Amino acid sequence: MTPSNPPAKPQPAKPQPARSAAGSLAAFCPWAGEAGVRVYLRPVGLLPIAAWAKGAAVPLAGGRFAFATAELIVRRAGRIERAFAPLAEVMAWGWERGREVAARLDRQLGALTRGRPPFGGLDLGRPLVMGIVNVTPDSFSDGGDFLDPAAAIRHGEAMLEAGADILDVGGESTRPGADPVPPEVEEARVLPVIRHFAEKGACVSVDTRHARVMASALAAGARIVNDIAGLADPEALPVVARTGAPVVVMHMQGEPGTMQQNPVYEDAALDVFDWLEALVERCAAAGVPAERIAVDPGIGFGKTVEHNLEILRHTALYHALGCPVLIGLSRKSFIGRQSRGEPPKERLAGSLAAGIACWDQGAQILRVHDVAETVQARAVWEGLHPARPGGV
Repeated sequence: MTPSNPPAKPQPAKPQPARSAAGSLAAFCPWAGEAGVRVYLRPVGLLPIAAWAKGAAVPLAGGRFAFATAELIVRRAGRIERAFAPLAEVMAWGWERGREVAARLDRQLGALTRGRPPFGGLDLGRPLVMGIVNVTPDSFSDGGDFLDPAAAIRHGEAMLEAGADILDVGGESTRPGADPVPPEVEEARVLPVIRHFAEKGACVSVDTRHARVMASALAAGARIVNDIAGLADPEALPVVARTGAPVVVMHMQGEPGTMQQNPVYEDAALDVFDWLEALVERCAAAGVPAERIAVDPGIGFGKTVEHNLEILRHTALYHALGCPVLIGLSRKSFIGRQSRGEPPKERLAGSLAAGIACWDQGAQILRVHDVAETVQARAVWEGLHPARPGGV
């Protein structure tokens, strides 16, 4: 039974630590307080948001889920230990391992439970659908289909009609093995498309790794920068800081031309987390706070099939960075390799299956080629996962 008048936005409440970490964590990782150790908190066993209203759990990133249990991960070079336990027990374990461990867990729990403000002017109370508009001759899925700006505009119009929340306009293919594109060529491709949709009031992101293109696209009306290179261009972070634009930062091991040549990780999910955490901290130091950053773990960018799957299984981990989580997996090769080797345009079902699994872990933005189908899937998913505590 739900409360008769549940609050629209109840305030997050952190679980109170128990007096001691008895039970499953009593002897877990006695070395966790030593130098060079990192700890991570991944929400598991997600509950309906009604569990928050009833005081049985804490909210996850202001979305439709709550959690009362977490996977505790402890890492030191060459060694990783994992345990599952109630939050109160995890936090008590942290205090018993020392002030530094406790403070890191407390920061992560605060980031996990904090609501997310609008991103690019869009409310994150429901998952956003970002439609891909590739104004390129050689993108892996639809290269050449929309190279002509008029064709790209027609494609974007159809996506908006189908329910896209964001149009992500890019002029450089970053598929494995792709050659770089000069910024002036990129600008000639994307700026007419961006101007058209900005004048219509649509939310447009520019998919680029070049600071020059970021600046010109924002001047043309783009609201969001989507950088697959994680602000590697030395001028990219200054552009984002100066303009106040929201930015998506993505992890990529290597660069598009060589990134799939034997990518190696100690632990893919944790290595990507550490890299993104360092980048978010660098952004904050430059005046770009977490509320203006979305993080993307970079599915398919310098990762094997198993790396991709491991990262997707750990989607909820990335909420501990305190930023919206964007996932881009639409039509990617790992889907065909998990199935029967289907070509990109025949990977819709796998794209939806993986995307829904990410929504089930609280991901806020899904970047897709197939907007109409994804919006339909979202409508059903929303019906199954009510946004308000009184809906369950």
